[in-house]
Amino acid sequence: MRPIKEVTTRLAAEDAVLVTVDSTQGSVPREAGAWMAVFAQAVVGTIGGGHLELQAIGEARRRLAGSEGEPVLRYPLGPSLGQCCGGVVRLRFQRITRSDAVPLPQRLSAPGTPVALFGGGHVGRAIIEVLGPLPFDVTWIDSRDEIFPDTVPDNVRCEHSDPVQAAVAALAPGSRVLVMSFSHAEDLDIVAACLRRLRERGDLPFVGLIGSRTKWATFRHRLVERGFAEDELARITCPIGIPGIGGKEPEVIAVAVAAQLLQS
Repeated sequence: MRPIKEVTTRLAAEDAVLVTVDSTQGSVPREAGAWMAVFAQAVVGTIGGGHLELQAIGEARRRLAGSEGEPVLRYPLGPSLGQCCGGVVRLRFQRITRSDAVPLPQRLSAPGTPVALFGGGHVGRAIIEVLGPLPFDVTWIDSRDEIFPDTVPDNVRCEHSDPVQAAVAALAPGSRVLVMSFSHAEDLDIVAACLRRLRERGDLPFVGLIGSRTKWATFRHRLVERGFAEDELARITCPIGIPGIGGKEPEVIAVAVAAQLLQS
């Protein structure tokens, strides 16, 4: 269960204190906006761990028990906290109840980087699972409507498109595109559609194609025949995944691809 959904589900039964990083100075574990929800017997989310988080949990539970305090407290990350970051974190404490369950997801959800994943095969499914808890908004596209599982992570939207490459025109600007359909013919059409969009709008910062260097050599030849220049073909990444991670299991590929997307 994703953290925000877990918080809203728990709020139906008990109150919590929402602890948010209000502002920071210098070297700190987490950025402004990072949060955790502290319940009587559970903590959802994290503001960076260590003694800072331990103290914040204690303060939150005191407030749950009825103690009052300033809404924002200052925590220097020095010897007194057993943390040598050297910066300063200001934490905001707010009691939340079941009445906050509806507006809370919009408040806590930072916009994710758009990703378009073409292909519902084994690797595609593994990538979806890895991207689920990461800061991405994923559009999962396939020409086979029945290919998608019954449940997907909250940040994933399934889309049927036939022909599959027609979906490229409607992708969100800034989308990172992963191409791994069930056929090389579809892959080629999707890549060509991405190249046309790059030619017209230049707003797809990463287009990755699954496959070997041999596959890409064949695709390169065919794309040249379709009128694409070498500088345009250089915008395509194939093979995909950060270098140095061996193994061809779907889960291994998924981790390598997710890391590459986080770098893009």
